[in-house]
Formats: sequence, C-alpha cells, structure tokens
Amino acid sequence: MPDVPHVALLDASLDDTHVQRNFTRELDARLSIVRVSEGEPLAPWPDAGAPRADWPYDALIVSGSQSSVYDDRPWIASVERYVQRALASEAPVLGVCWGHQLLAQTLGGTVRSQERYELGYVSVEQVAEDAIWDDVPHLFTVFATHSDAVTQLPKDATLLAENEAGVQAFRHGSAVGVQFHPEYDRRCAQDMIRRKSLPDAEKQAALDTITDANVQAARAPKQLLHNFLRMAKSHRTAHSA
Repeated sequence: MPDVPHVALLDASLDDTHVQRNFTRELDARLSIVRVSEGEPLAPWPDAGAPRADWPYDALIVSGSQSSVYDDRPWIASVERYVQRALASEAPVLGVCWGHQLLAQTLGGTVRSQERYELGYVSVEQVAEDAIWDDVPHLFTVFATHSDAVTQLPKDATLLAENEAGVQAFRHGSAVGVQFHPEYDRRCAQDMIRRKSLPDAEKQAALDTITDANVQAARAPKQLLHNFLRMAKSHRTAHSA
C-alpha cells in the first residue's frame, strides 16, 4: 500500500447516509471506519507513559449525524471523551457538520438549534488564512445540511470561514471543524434533501440548488480533505522521529 496516513473515520450517522461511501471515495488514506453511533469501539489510547506510536491512527475524522451533539446519549459522551484525548495529544482531528459541532462543544464552545435550516448548495467565504485552505478558493460553493449550529466558538479558536448562516469553519490547535460537507456528491445531496421532514417548498428550493454549475464548483473545496491528510502525514512523521 502507498505511504498514506491511517485515519479513523468516526461514523456518527444513524442510518445509511452515504458517510462511508463518500469518505471512502474522497480520501486517499488507509481508512478504519468505526460506527460510533452503534457503540463500536475505537483503538484504545496508550497507557500513561507508553509511546505515542502505540496508537494505530494518524488522525481522526468525525462525520455528520442526524442527532444533536447536546443529546443525552451514551455513545455521544463516549465519542466526546475520545476526541478530548486526541486533542490533548495534538493529533489531527477533522470534524464535519455534526463532527464540527462536537469539536466546538468538546472545546468549550456552544451549539444551539436554529430556526433556519441551512440546506442545499451555499456560498462560504474564508475569513482567515490556514493550511486547510491551500488551493481552495477564497469564496467557494459547498453543500450544507444542518439545523444546529456553533453559536459561540471555543476560547482561543480561530474563525476560518463564515456565511450568512454563521460559523462555517474554525481551527483550534490540531483540530479543524467545517460545518459544510466537502465529501458530498450529487447523488448524496439529492437523497439527503428528499429525506428531510420539511415542507415540500423548502425541499424543492434546496433541490433547485443542485445545478451542474454548483456540483462542479463544489469539487474545489474537496481539496481541504487532501490538505487534512497532508497534515496527518506530517504529524505521523513528527511523532515517529
């Protein structure tokens, strides 16, 4: 196998939401998929004093979910504790949608339900330079689907991107959260909209954003996934030296 990072994908989805298909397609990595929402275990952290290299992963990606990060579910608390350990060791962590919100909550930020459901292809603007944005346009198009949002960033977090709906990306140390879905394709976007328990007019308005132009434009921000993998490889090199 090529020299690629070993990434644990924490699949927090509650049913078949294309998580595994999307990330398997987009990531050039050795991917260990763990259905954390079903209680599947992750590799344990090394005991105190043990070499950091005993942990098998180079990085974590936390997926989207139909749950809310503030729900009282044992598996959510378990994921949060695991992410805390990763952050404490400065391992690279990428949170996508629900994962973005979990990162914010874990680090002391605030996540709240919003009146407006952001759904469909939307525009997002970078507001700070960061390696995660290498070769990503300053203003980009991407798919979003969420009714919860980060309403207060964690202390010492850097806002990386936003739009009229609010926070769209942030960094805190080795962790990056993105509210949108860089991993989606047209098939996934259509399916996720049609599943929503929303008025038909709202769903149709979101479906109307799935144009050839928007689908093509949304290929550019997929680059941030490759940028994250590059960070994971750099982290592995640093910790194996």
